[in-house]
Amino acid sequence: MPKKNPLKRARRDAAEGKAPSTQAGEFVRDEIEHVRQGKHGARSPEQAIAIGLSRARRAGIKLPAPSRGHASSGTARKAREDLRAGKARPGRAKATKRARASKAALQREGRSAASSKALGRHARQVAGRRSREVRAAAARKAARTRAARRRKNS
Repeated sequence: MPKKNPLKRARRDAAEGKAPSTQAGEFVRDEIEHVRQGKHGARSPEQAIAIGLSRARRAGIKLPAPSRGHASSGTARKAREDLRAGKARPGRAKATKRARASKAALQREGRSAASSKALGRHARQVAGRRSREVRAAAARKAARTRAARRRKNS
């Protein structure tokens, strides 16, 4: 069963008409916080993000699996599996043995993957992989969003 806080925040985002990626961001934020608190570790920021996205899909967030060429075949397969699990039986408990084994493995991992330094390095690397046009389009969309919010709040 997913944690209530991120699910509640994600549902609120959905009600406001926000994108599935924004809704899933609530789970990613929660996951980063778990690593920081020491509930478990991660080898890299990517792993922490992947765990959050997986939990979001299993909670029923309609976040599509990565398209061909954007992730390894294992990652894409896991994402499709998570989507199916979220549609078919949200809230169904995991196999106890498997859950215990994965939790134990995560607890052996380090905590530094969720540091602000590691997350900043990851953000710069990801931005560097995007084309100039895509980054410019994102900036234009952000400007439109800010302007719309200002109009709404004034």
